[in-house]
Amino acid sequence: MFEDFSDERVDVGEVELRVRHGGQGPPLLLIHGHPRTGSTWHRVAPRLVEAGFTVVCPDMRGYGRSGKAEVRGDHSQQSKRAVAGDMARLMRALGFERFVVAGHDRGCYVALRLALDHPDAVRKLVVMDGVPISEALARCDARFARAWYHWFFFAQPEKPERAINADPDAWYKGTPELMGAANHAEFRAATRDPDTVRAMLEDYRAGLGVDRDHELHDRAEGRRVTCPTLFLWSTRDDMEELYGDPLAIWRDWAADVRGVPIESGHHMAEENPQAVAESLIDFLTDGHPPARRTTPRTS
Repeated sequence: MFEDFSDERVDVGEVELRVRHGGQGPPLLLIHGHPRTGSTWHRVAPRLVEAGFTVVCPDMRGYGRSGKAEVRGDHSQQSKRAVAGDMARLMRALGFERFVVAGHDRGCYVALRLALDHPDAVRKLVVMDGVPISEALARCDARFARAWYHWFFFAQPEKPERAINADPDAWYKGTPELMGAANHAEFRAATRDPDTVRAMLEDYRAGLGVDRDHELHDRAEGRRVTCPTLFLWSTRDDMEELYGDPLAIWRDWAADVRGVPIESGHHMAEENPQAVAESLIDFLTDGHPPARRTTPRTS
């Protein structure tokens, strides 16, 4: 995976992040979801590099081989605000003051938080297979609870760790045929690390508390995403089943938003990387090829 990409660890303050990055051109930050790592983008990233972008694929704090922050009583060490702060510092460390961010699943909440908390840094936003946490919770009904019960189970103390660590395969299913052998091996190693499992669960614990509070505060203050926004959703996932028109939800959060369905199951970057890459390239270039960076970064 990630041929010709650099693979390094970058100190962003509270934690170090494992990050793979490569290419020459406008910077694009790709943020994975649960329970994946940055390797979930291994079929998309090379296509974006070929199209003329610099692509940055970190493991979020707590996930994969990135550092794990000390757990706090309110779980704020794994809040989307904390993770978004990591990402902003990471991109500055790599020499990028302004960039495009795309996030999938739990990563889409981080991407949203980046756009809200660091509007001067985010040039365009892409959110994939998710709606804001507060919107999902506001619409929570029996159908949502059946399909997304893990949100509430993962938020309980200790019991989820015991259940998952007793049999990771029962929780985190994946096949090398669908994911790619190296990506699957990385995912499998991460989901068998008790420290990573704990941190991934802390992501959900923060979601039901501090993350929801941050979003409700945004709405009360009238804060919206000001940059152009793209929403991608998987046609074989349950976005439309749960929310009818999920794009309408995002229109309440972003001033300029468009949407594209992707023929795929939930893990679209692995299942239909060509469509994901083409949708990103079309949105990011507006029909014009990017200007390649001709001088190396100095950081």
